Amino acid sequence: MKDNLSIRSYSTKPTRHSHDFFQLVMPLRGVISIRVEQFRGNVAPGECVVVRKTEEHMFTANAQAKFVVADLQELPANVAACQGVVFAINASMSRYLAFVEQQLELQINAPLETSMVETFYLLLSEQTLLPKLDSRIANAMMFIEKHLDEKLTISQLASVACLSDTQFKLLFKQHTGLTAMSYITKLRMEKAQALLTHTDYSLQHIGERVGFAELSTFSRKFSRYFGLSPTQFKQ
Repeated sequence: MKDNLSIRSYSTKPTRHSHDFFQLVMPLRGVISIRVEQFRGNVAPGECVVVRKTEEHMFTANAQAKFVVADLQELPANVAACQGVVFAINASMSRYLAFVEQQLELQINAPLETSMVETFYLLLSEQTLLPKLDSRIANAMMFIEKHLDEKLTISQLASVACLSDTQFKLLFKQHTGLTAMSYITKLRMEKAQALLTHTDYSLQHIGERVGFAELSTFSRKFSRYFGLSPTQFKQ
């Protein structure tokens, strides 16, 4: 068997089975209920479940749910070393999975499919593997990603998560290892870095895209984070 990606749905009448390759299941829409080894629970969009070689497992899901399934002979080192069964995936991987779904449903193109698997593997190897997130924190993280160009406050995010400000700050740090504000800064700086590298947008526009209305504020934050000003980085 060669490594491959596919789009699947699962029957509401599951059968317990195993196979001699690794399998990663990543919901696009809907929730999957899984039993694998000692884990029993639900996996939602934004999460990935890892089934290792020869592990018996069983899935159930609503017929309308869709999943990207990766069948791999080997796992990247970071995933192979992970002790958990379910981990959160980042925004880059989530967007790539949406592309994979569209492409696989559009046409058969063997060279492109091989390239997609290789790209998937590279993205997977760069994942910071966070444990399965509390749904309230996951909702806040999705809100942050969608509103990165806006002013974001702890009170606003706590409201999205249906938590008090104090509860939100504690739970966010527990799940991500970062404070909410540090996480927002990290996403903003990474996006700014990508825009500076891959686009010809003005510095003002890039700053606005990552939540800084004033160019001076953006430049100061970027310089503090990377040790270079946006102008120096772009040269």
